[in-house]
Amino acid sequence: MTASQIRRQLATKRAQYTDAQKKAGQAQIKESTKRAEAARARLAASKTKTASTAKTKLNEAERRDKDAESAGKDAASWTKKAVAYSKEVLSLEDKLAKAEVAEQKAADAKRVREQQQRDRQQAAANRNIARRMTTTEHQVVHVLRAVPAPQPEKLRVLVLTAADGDLRVGREVRQITAAVKAAVNRDHIDFDVRPAATTADLLKGLTEFRPHVIHFSGHSDESFIVFEQDTDHPNDGINIRADVFARALASVDTPPGLVVLNSCSSADQAYGLVAGIVPFAIGMADEIEDHAAIGYAARFYGAIADGQSIAGAHNVARIALELEGIDDHDLPTLAVADGVDASTTVLVTP
Repeated sequence: MTASQIRRQLATKRAQYTDAQKKAGQAQIKESTKRAEAARARLAASKTKTASTAKTKLNEAERRDKDAESAGKDAASWTKKAVAYSKEVLSLEDKLAKAEVAEQKAADAKRVREQQQRDRQQAAANRNIARRMTTTEHQVVHVLRAVPAPQPEKLRVLVLTAADGDLRVGREVRQITAAVKAAVNRDHIDFDVRPAATTADLLKGLTEFRPHVIHFSGHSDESFIVFEQDTDHPNDGINIRADVFARALASVDTPPGLVVLNSCSSADQAYGLVAGIVPFAIGMADEIEDHAAIGYAARFYGAIADGQSIAGAHNVARIALELEGIDDHDLPTLAVADGVDASTTVLVTP
């Protein structure tokens, strides 16, 4: 039995216990009242000088005694039930404590298994990269893969939006473009916006637009990213595993240098990407409110267009959220690959 099931049973038993106590108390009060009425009737019978009146009062006293006896039995019955309910409450409280401990242990074990799986996947990715490096023509000792230089070409940003029905992704795009238009180097950035993005939009965007930056806005968690399905019928989208998404980015000749996952609980995916796919990635540490995600994205790209480094733009956008009262653990996370420096990497220059 799960902890939630035990909690429901416990709530029922506590209610039964409270009701039994209430009814026992009411029966005890009734018993006392009827015995007092019987006593008054007998007293009246003893004081009257009329035989008929005395008989009437004694009969009344007898009825009140019977009522009191009945109420006393009810009180004893409800008291017995209350005691039984009390024992069941104590037993359920003990079961609940044990169930909560067991479920916590199971949750901890699950987290350990998931972390071990992520570690194995990362180790496999690292081994794959190592094999590719050893077979290269020049036997490279150390590869430092930086963001493709945006000069003399413009910085190309591929914007993929999904889940427009419950997230204000259209408003996010408008605020990003507005922030860039107000920036110093506004003419040095090109956006390719693909709403209701499917996996086909991702692959076509990678090969056709050859973006330096990929910005995704929609739904995700630690293990999946949700794209739209190319259908006219209502649907919940398609869940793409994080490792499949990463391989899609790595499949082209020139993968992007920065990936921004403006979606809930995507920080783990960001760290997975910088383990061997891209030098920089940004993800959300936890669930993030729609307005906060939009505000971060607009501030980040506005700062990029003003000539700030990746780290500088990220820090400015985070501070903006903190000034609005967003908790630190809910703020976006910047993941950086070994050997690169986000504080010296500037994507847009005059």
